[in-house]
Amino acid sequence: MSLVVQKYGGSSVADAEKIKKVAKRVVEAKKRIDHIVVVVSALGDTTDELLSLARQVSSSPPEREMDMLLSTGEQVSMALLAMALNELGQEAISMTGQQVEILTDAGHTRARIRHIGAERVIRELRRGRVVVVAGFQGVTTDGEITTLGRGGSDTTAVALAAALHADYCEIYTDVDGVFTADPRLVSNARKLDRVSYMEMLEMAATGAKVLQARSVEYARKYGVRLYVRSSFHEGEGTWVVSEDEIMEKPIVSAVTHDFSEAKITVKGLPDKPGVAAQLFGTLAEANINVDMIIQNVSENALADISFTVGQEDLAKAKEVTLKIANQLGAEDCRFDENIAKVSLIGAGMRSHPGVAASMFNALADKGINIEMISTSPIKISCVVRKEEGEKAVKALHEHFGLSSEANG
Repeated sequence: MSLVVQKYGGSSVADAEKIKKVAKRVVEAKKRIDHIVVVVSALGDTTDELLSLARQVSSSPPEREMDMLLSTGEQVSMALLAMALNELGQEAISMTGQQVEILTDAGHTRARIRHIGAERVIRELRRGRVVVVAGFQGVTTDGEITTLGRGGSDTTAVALAAALHADYCEIYTDVDGVFTADPRLVSNARKLDRVSYMEMLEMAATGAKVLQARSVEYARKYGVRLYVRSSFHEGEGTWVVSEDEIMEKPIVSAVTHDFSEAKITVKGLPDKPGVAAQLFGTLAEANINVDMIIQNVSENALADISFTVGQEDLAKAKEVTLKIANQLGAEDCRFDENIAKVSLIGAGMRSHPGVAASMFNALADKGINIEMISTSPIKISCVVRKEEGEKAVKALHEHFGLSSEANG
């Protein structure tokens, strides 16, 4: 018996007509797949609109109340899609995260899934129904509604696929698959047929908006095969699979970018054990994700530490950093929103030295200065000025021959 989880993003269910089209696609899929679970995001820009409403009534809304508010968006789309399916003669039932028993920790606005019950989902599937689940949300053991962070519907879908032992998980989005760069920025970017979990995880973490990083992490951990494809046509998409399933591992698979980070520099910190731990421990306690970190060479027993955070966390990060910097006796704190992160991703980097030097030369040839560098075995990231971010992406994409023309 085949079982597939499908996830449709906000652009796929943006209005009534698009919801009807998704319903028709699900009905067609049901002819060849025994059991289907559909996970939906909120309609179009609903989440952003709800965030705007919250800011209009409160300068600092409580995170619990934000979860109560934002979780309503997916409940609208799940109910409408279930109605559309029933209208087409396909029995369907909608369920919230609480009804599915998606149990999470208590980390409001960025909760992590601890367990999925899914017994009711299985019962409904055995009755021949399509189960439509509200993405992005869960519930604590105390009955508190939580949300899983931006892009959390991807994680809902992958976690359900793992819990139900689905054959695979289809992620329907507004692009045709995973590309060598953002096709909206690089017109000749090439669609990848397959990409490994590790490459996709690095791509998602460095700015690729196709999949939420946590969903890829979940897929890798539980061996869920992902298929990223367009919700607007039937073309082939991109499989995200284990590295063992990919015969040829290119040196560089993609160039990614993130223009939504900010850099924080704490100057004149005492250069002694425990200072960095105290700074970043306090940020972690505030549920702030830190990306890149660099520390300069100590001078006069003082050191400077720079790190990057998402701009959505900047206000909270400023407050926390200023407080802890004052406690540690730092000289100054500086905040810079005018940065861009560009990254090279490729499983083949592990066995090909010289990629970093080639990347730095390509940027230097375009007169682009590098402010921060971070590496992993299959990733190299650089922070540059925001106004040079697009130029950097295009330069690297061309330099490493990733375009559709370069690959025939």
